Amino acid sequence: MQKSIEKQVFNKIKHTRMGTPLFVDSFAAIGNARAVNKGLERLVKSGELHRVATGIYVRPVVDDFIGKVLPSIEEIATAIAKRDKARIVPTGAYAMYKLGLTTQVPLNIVYYTDTSARKIKIGKQTITFKKASSKNLSFIGEISKLAIQALRTIGKNQATAEEIKQIRTILKNENPKHLQHDLHLAPVWIRKLIVLTKTDTPNE
Repeated sequence: MQKSIEKQVFNKIKHTRMGTPLFVDSFAAIGNARAVNKGLERLVKSGELHRVATGIYVRPVVDDFIGKVLPSIEEIATAIAKRDKARIVPTGAYAMYKLGLTTQVPLNIVYYTDTSARKIKIGKQTITFKKASSKNLSFIGEISKLAIQALRTIGKNQATAEEIKQIRTILKNENPKHLQHDLHLAPVWIRKLIVLTKTDTPNE
């Protein structure tokens, strides 16, 4: 019976794009969680799978030069959000890192979410999902939402002229409609910092 479940699990994995994070409940149709867990652990021992974190697995991409290539923290967080049908927004030091305001990769990567708060350990890093209000999750611009969260982290009256200049430059690549939408949701002090002059208006 267990061998049959293991084979079904592996067959499903083979039809999933390599590098895609997988969860125990991804195999719910095959058997109960205990049986599936055993099948997954057997595949980890055989080298077919890599356990990224508790309950999260991946069939890693194998590069000829660097070996196993595991999914990034962001790919894992996005996969969890997709599974949970949740919204997530990068915050804090991670938002600053994604904007290029810092080169230091944070060990604790924090996302606002509309599902339950939790922490997931991924190697030396931790993904923290922090329950937030719907307003904090309503930003739609991929760049503007990062800029707003980064400035919140830096703090009011704390951003340097260079940081403001860099944020304004990056925002030129944002969809103008998305930017205007997100500016409406931003605190007034942030709005005043990142509002673009007519000469800086992004291209349509």
